[in-house]
This record gives sequence, C-alpha cells and structure tokens, in this order.
Amino acid sequence: GGPSRRAELLVREHPVVVFMKGSPAQPLCGFSNAVVQILRLHGVEDYRAHDVLQDPDLRQGIKNYSNWPTIPQVYLNGEFVGGCDILLQMHQNGDLVEELKKLGIRSALLDAEKDQEKK
Repeated sequence: GGPSRRAELLVREHPVVVFMKGSPAQPLCGFSNAVVQILRLHGVEDYRAHDVLQDPDLRQGIKNYSNWPTIPQVYLNGEFVGGCDILLQMHQNGDLVEELKKLGIRSALLDAEKDQEKK
C-alpha cells in the first residue's frame, strides 16, 4: 500500500539514498549527522536525503519497508544497508569503499591513501 510503496520508489530513484532527521546541511540528530559525515569522508556528495521529520508518513513507511525500527537508514542501489552503526562498521572495515565501487562511485578515501603513500 501507500507509504511503503512510496518508500520503495524513493529508494530506487538514486544509487545512494538516506532517510534521516534533518538535512545533510543541518542534521537534527547525532546518528543522522554521523551518516552524513561518513558519506562526506568518502566524497559522496551526490545522494538523495529525505528528512523524515518533515514527513511522518514516510517515517513510518520506510521503517515498515526496511523492517528496521530506527532512522537514519541508508540504501545503496535500492538495497537497505542499515543505520549509523552498520555504516560506521562498513566504513571502518573497508566494505563501504567496495560497495561504493560497485555503484561506480570512487571513494575519496582511496585518493587520500594514495596521497599518504607519496609522502
């Protein structure tokens, strides 16, 4: 039905989709902020962010869709990845670089590592 169907359409409209509280420019919770910061570290500027505080229907719809009780939620290529903890874990163990690569997105951290090697 309605909200979950809408959630499904939204997660498919872009390779990287984030449902968060607030906006990337002004996150309204620490966990949403962490997700924004992690994406920024990887140089991912081009993504869709949806503020669930502006949209209670979407907030419930996306939780139903992912079967995950909390916000933020991160989607890569239409697949639910997880929230802040999972994204942080993927960031730390290198999985996020790999997942972004699958989307044709080159993580800025790869270039940062190259710079380190030169020194």
